[in-house]
Amino acid sequence: MLIDAANEHERLLELCSALGVRRVIETHGHWDHIQAVPAVRDAGYDVAVTAADSEMLEAYDSILEDDNVIEVGRLRLRTIATPGHTRGSMCFALEGSPLMFSGDTLFPGGPGNTSFEGGDFATIIDSLDRRLFTYSADTIVLPGHGNWTTIGYERPHLQEWVDRGW
Repeated sequence: MLIDAANEHERLLELCSALGVRRVIETHGHWDHIQAVPAVRDAGYDVAVTAADSEMLEAYDSILEDDNVIEVGRLRLRTIATPGHTRGSMCFALEGSPLMFSGDTLFPGGPGNTSFEGGDFATIIDSLDRRLFTYSADTIVLPGHGNWTTIGYERPHLQEWVDRGW
């Protein structure tokens, strides 16, 4: 399983081939997360995205829905709809482990940018409060860019983010 076919499609295809990856799941449809989608689809990989973000991709193979489980060998990823950065943003939590892939929904220091078309600040705050901040404090968050953080480190700052408006 590859999360976000971002760019460097030749390198991604090499890694996917070496690791036996056959499926790509997208956290959202922004260009910096989907540039390699045409190449991975041409190579026979299944690409999945949420219905709300599907129009942002030229083509895809399946739709991701909220609160489903994607099995990858012995691993199980729980889908978590987290609109706000885009209408169809989705995070993935590894069941039985304190690990979450947040795409551009949560970064160290705050939520993802909501100034693009389809973004909405109140919605991303609600997604953080009701969907992500319900996870345990020790949950490690791996965002789509940059360094990791934890739910426990970020959760106390929610009101600060609301007050600053970003």
